[in-house]
Amino acid sequence: MNTQTGHKSKRILSRTDHLLEVREFVGDEARAFGFSEEDASNIVLAVDEACTNIIKHAYQYATDKEIEVSIVPQHRSFEIRIFDSGRSFDPSTIRQPDLKEHIGHHKRGGLGVYMMKRLMDKVEYNFHKGKRNEVRLIKFRSNASTVAGR
Repeated sequence: MNTQTGHKSKRILSRTDHLLEVREFVGDEARAFGFSEEDASNIVLAVDEACTNIIKHAYQYATDKEIEVSIVPQHRSFEIRIFDSGRSFDPSTIRQPDLKEHIGHHKRGGLGVYMMKRLMDKVEYNFHKGKRNEVRLIKFRSNASTVAGR
């Protein structure tokens, strides 16, 4: 784990059984940053969805690839940067899901990007051809959750 200037990061192999490590890491950091238990849980869920999408789609379930999760706390925001070297995708190709249709037809999956956008204040994708992909998840801290000294 890297702890330079408030940034912390964790690297895992692209296996779903390693996602618990990421959930605990992000949840602990979100609570230490001053988020409520509910907000911390929502952040954890968004990160879990992003990592699951990387495992499924970018790495196509290859278990020997690496995912890096970095936390970059700012004064008013909590940013999680997730890096992979798998296949990139164009987020503009993801259309807004019709939730009634989705539930009515008992569809499974396909809501990860939608959920990340609903749970976080900002979701950004950066692709560097021949290099790493990056998903940035940002949650802003409200005045009510500001912790002294942070």
